[in-house]
Amino acid sequence: MKKTYLAAALLALAAAAQAQPQKRTAFEPGKTWPDNKGTHLNAHGGGVLYDQGRYYLFGEHKIAGGKGNSAQVGVHCYSSTDLYNWTDEGIALTVAPAGSGSEIEQGSIIERPKVVFNQKTGKYVMWFHLELKGKGYEAARTAVAVSDRATGPYAYVKSYRPGVGQWPLGFQEAWKKPVPGEKDLKWWTPDWTKAVAEGLFIRRDFAPGQMARDMTVFVDDDGTAYNIHSSEDNLTLHVAELTPDYQGFTGRWNTIAPAGHNEAPALCKRNGKYYLITSGCTGWEPNAARSFVASSIWGPWTALENPATGPQANITYNSQSTYILPVAGRQDAFIFLADRWTPKNPIDGGYIWLPLSFEGDQPRLQWADRWDLGVFDAAKAKAAAN
Repeated sequence: MKKTYLAAALLALAAAAQAQPQKRTAFEPGKTWPDNKGTHLNAHGGGVLYDQGRYYLFGEHKIAGGKGNSAQVGVHCYSSTDLYNWTDEGIALTVAPAGSGSEIEQGSIIERPKVVFNQKTGKYVMWFHLELKGKGYEAARTAVAVSDRATGPYAYVKSYRPGVGQWPLGFQEAWKKPVPGEKDLKWWTPDWTKAVAEGLFIRRDFAPGQMARDMTVFVDDDGTAYNIHSSEDNLTLHVAELTPDYQGFTGRWNTIAPAGHNEAPALCKRNGKYYLITSGCTGWEPNAARSFVASSIWGPWTALENPATGPQANITYNSQSTYILPVAGRQDAFIFLADRWTPKNPIDGGYIWLPLSFEGDQPRLQWADRWDLGVFDAAKAKAAAN
């Protein structure tokens, strides 16, 4: 009888061991990425916060089927100490019940959540792109929520159209008044492009505030934070300074690549310079990434090449940028985060994480089926040898 019980116990232990996800020791871009429960990560359009020795991944919680691209649950959070293995921390920001009238009620659109920690207030601050329920992408707002803990729960604060009644830095006096016939200009012509750069859409949205869609948040070395977002009908990126508590806007803002038609901004800083990776605007379909460099976050920004190289570089390995993660404790070590969208069944979307390298000022991406953080050590050793 004892042998029977022992055999049964051993079988149970073996079954439990098999049920546990195997500990990961590397990134495998595009493959299913199970959390500690064996479930594929559900944090789309995400960003990563490093805080007190742990990484926190925040992203859109998707569901299966046609409603999956609207916010049915909220923003999901995971934690990790090594970036390979993630623990499910639950829903950090929960949508309000349908019919509640809340701006973030179930059925609204919550995209690209990013969380930063404010040293002065001790608060964790989450920003995201918000579209109001039933209005498609008409609202074009950016919204903020706060928490006392990295994992949440986050309390919704409010949403904004940035830049209400405020002109961007360096905006000329002559550009503040409409030009006769400017609304009749044919799109994508040189005259139209010039008109966009000189405030065609900025003037239109001066009173209600500027549009804010795809976005990211960047905290500079001095602790100043910035919200970078697609604006002007996704034609021009805007960079806007946040207030010291990171929960509002100071009124200082500027444009990046007017009429460049960029979205999906991801930003990092290296050797005193700012690097920006974006995508073009082709809906859920992937396209070639773009890159920019500037010595000041306010610009001027210089357009560079597509950072992706090799096969499928023209569609950024079938993905779209979401964030650039500086690896803690490693100099000049950055990871490019991107999503593979599956709009017909959003929960199936995959993740493309790749090491970001540099050739002078040019950011570079190269596909790898499998890689680990040791690539940064190898790159450092190679640089030292040269």
